[in-house]
Amino acid sequence: MSFLLPKLTCKREVDQAIKSVAEKVLVLRFGRDNDAVCLQLDDILAKTAHDISKMAVIYLVDVNNVPVYTQYFDISYIPSTVFFFNGQHMKVDYGSPDHTKFVGSFKTKQDFIDLIEVIYRGAMRGKLIVRSPIDPNNIPKYDLLYQGI
Repeated sequence: MSFLLPKLTCKREVDQAIKSVAEKVLVLRFGRDNDAVCLQLDDILAKTAHDISKMAVIYLVDVNNVPVYTQYFDISYIPSTVFFFNGQHMKVDYGSPDHTKFVGSFKTKQDFIDLIEVIYRGAMRGKLIVRSPIDPNNIPKYDLLYQGI
């Protein structure tokens, strides 16, 4: 399903998307087109893209094409989904130590739609961090890896 969603292929395109998407949540899925979990997530994103089109814009970003952002957002697990609103990085409290990105695939379409609604409403009120509406049992668990500390 990744062929149904637009792709950003270089740093310049990612920069342009972050700067130009206004009054909507920008969803950047970092991953690889041939990874099984990325394909599962892409299927959910593609099926919900029309439903959330008034609140969000979704782009796929290959981690191999933009190593600057892969390193900046510390993307060590794929897929990782990062959210922006009016050029501002939106953080979400998932009940895990990392609030900068969602790691893994969403369990259901409704989980993703609920998350976009909460981010959109919070961003419209000027918040930079919101609490995740997703059931903690539906959030993939992983350990943070700190290298070189």
